[in-house]
Amino acid sequence: MKKIGLFFGTFNPIHIGHLAIANHIAEHSDLNEIWLVVTPHNPFKKKTSLLDNYHRLEMVYLAIEGYDKLKPSDIEFRLPQPNYTTHTLAYLQEKHPNYEFALIMGEDNLNSFHKWKNYQAILEHHQIYVYPRLTSNLEQSMVPETNIHRIKAPIMEISATFIREEIKNGKNIKPLLPSKVWNYIDEMNFYR
Repeated sequence: MKKIGLFFGTFNPIHIGHLAIANHIAEHSDLNEIWLVVTPHNPFKKKTSLLDNYHRLEMVYLAIEGYDKLKPSDIEFRLPQPNYTTHTLAYLQEKHPNYEFALIMGEDNLNSFHKWKNYQAILEHHQIYVYPRLTSNLEQSMVPETNIHRIKAPIMEISATFIREEIKNGKNIKPLLPSKVWNYIDEMNFYR
């Protein structure tokens, strides 16, 4: 059975931190592929700051060229808004009954996982791969460690919010983005 890791994000924009984490987990876990799922609307984020869905998806395509184990996914574009992970997982499991789906999340998200819709069902039926974050609360998560795999991945504290602000302020942030993503943002005049 093919094992797919789902790395959800608004990817507004995708940056080298996302890429480094996704590739590290693809290379150092039992997951066969990592799908970078572009989220149209995260219930915990304001929608007004998001680029159009297809521009963000295009940046994911550009960023992962040459990474065989990383795949872009627009699966949530066709699902009711706002998106909830539990609904996406149910849809994917129905569409791909021979695949096993796992979640990939930062330690900071694990600490708030108990607030997610149907988190108990997600935890019962899916494994969760957790990568470390400096900004995560050092308190123990309220979620039982069943089905949770902690991955020793590089700690990447790069924020898409910071990148957008720096572009808006005319700063050179090219090293924080895959070159094709930077070229696309520059060409499209995004975040200015």
